[in-house]
Amino acid sequence: MRPLKGLISFDEAQRIAIDFVRPLRRTEAVPLPEALHRVAAEDVRSTMDVPRADRSAMDGYAVLADDTKEASETRPAALVRIDTLHAQDVPRKRVTSGSCAEVATGSTIPPGATAVVRVEDTDRDGEAVKIFAPVRMGQNVVRRGSDVRRGSIVVRAGEEMTPAKVGVLAAVGRAQLKAFVRPTVAILTTGDELVPPGQRIQPGQVYDVNTYTMAAVTRENGGEPILLGRVSDRAAAVRTALRRGLDNDLIVFTGGSSAGERDLVVDIIRSLGEVLFHGIAIKPGKPTALGHVDGKPVLVMPGNPTSCLTNGYVLLRPMLRRMAHLPPTSPRTVEVPLGNLIERIRGRLEFHTVRIADGTAVSAFKESSAITSMAHADGYIEIPADVDRIEKGASVRVTLF
Repeated sequence: MRPLKGLISFDEAQRIAIDFVRPLRRTEAVPLPEALHRVAAEDVRSTMDVPRADRSAMDGYAVLADDTKEASETRPAALVRIDTLHAQDVPRKRVTSGSCAEVATGSTIPPGATAVVRVEDTDRDGEAVKIFAPVRMGQNVVRRGSDVRRGSIVVRAGEEMTPAKVGVLAAVGRAQLKAFVRPTVAILTTGDELVPPGQRIQPGQVYDVNTYTMAAVTRENGGEPILLGRVSDRAAAVRTALRRGLDNDLIVFTGGSSAGERDLVVDIIRSLGEVLFHGIAIKPGKPTALGHVDGKPVLVMPGNPTSCLTNGYVLLRPMLRRMAHLPPTSPRTVEVPLGNLIERIRGRLEFHTVRIADGTAVSAFKESSAITSMAHADGYIEIPADVDRIEKGASVRVTLF
């Protein structure tokens, strides 16, 4: 056993982790259906006006506005329908004084027409159309280029694609986007006792949780998880697995970071590269390490699922988001009374999971190996290192997951 010494503060660990990584500069062409949440690597300028012509904003009749200025319920304007236009039709006839064209929502406004009367304010008998309400110049007409002007920037480099931004690319005819690549994250889980979910479990074995929680954190924060499987608790196996992982942008080990004789990952990193820190003054997640090999960051998480996932949120997530050109997350917090007494030993910052029940924060933390400490929680409270007791009813700030 090799007890961890020289723990650093959480703030220092997070600073080192975020400062070590850089936004990736590689780009790729992404088909439009796959562009959601990707980050644009270029300014996209429209090559066309949207709409490409003046269009009707509603069903009705395209008219000369002057022909309707005296129209009323008792003295309707009398016009003659000369054309009927659907959304896809190209107008062939010109509207002149005394005439009109029937139009559908989205139809191109025919030449000569200066406004559209909504169908509710009209009555038609054959080709004779009565107009019961006046319209002003341009009323119910969507002007050419009113949505997008040719040459204007519709998406800027560095913007994350939302459904609306995907829509504007479609509107200007772009079938793909030049985007920054998603960081690839090699995920390796150490432990001879681990088996993948779905396989038959034997005495002494446990199902692998951390591979899947780390993959989920990676996907949620702009990365692409590469699952490299379980690694045996042997130095040669760990070394080989680490070298395989170096094909990716970031390597995450889960397990092998603590003080046992088979916790070898940090030693292997040190032999091949450099360890930036090993051990953080937090609970859960104390035996966490960060190093680099061949310039690639290697994050080593504790094997206990709650410890691993906690540090996935507070360390892996900000590292990934910086690499993926995504903005830092803005935590959502609520202030509520604590529903139960919390007593603990001082010395480490604690991320204590809670669930919100009847307007209070109730402790959800069991112990570091219990994934339900996270799965059944709504968020966490931060308990400073020098606090050993929080009374029931005290106001606490909950950071929501």
